[in-house]
Amino acid sequence: MKTIKTIGFYIASFTWGLPITLLGCFVALSLLITGHKPHRFHSLIYFEVGEDWGGFDLGCFFVVNKGASVAMMQHESGHGLQNIMFGIFMPFVVSIPSAVRYWYREYLVRSGKKQYSELPEYDSAWFEGSATALGAKYFS
Repeated sequence: MKTIKTIGFYIASFTWGLPITLLGCFVALSLLITGHKPHRFHSLIYFEVGEDWGGFDLGCFFVVNKGASVAMMQHESGHGLQNIMFGIFMPFVVSIPSAVRYWYREYLVRSGKKQYSELPEYDSAWFEGSATALGAKYFS
């Protein structure tokens, strides 16, 4: 059954979720060329890059900082599931809003206008909370 789910995940990622997954293929190829080693987390392929910054998902691929927690990898995997749910709409419904929100929060903290403790919880945005819930449910 696990093999069937994995095959289904990849079929959905490379059809309905193709825009984000195709971008993930280019990023993965670039990281391979630059000497980064791929790893597996359940059905997904991930790369570790840099220190203490977080991560991002690109379909069946994701990138996280070195030594990322299991919770972070589950969260990014949850975005991978969102990709097969929202498909061609993923960039507009989840990916772009998530990136804008992340960088706005970073701007507020780095500019000294806010501290992380003053910001709403990261999962308070529906697309982040949903990714965390999906990741915890399916990638435990």
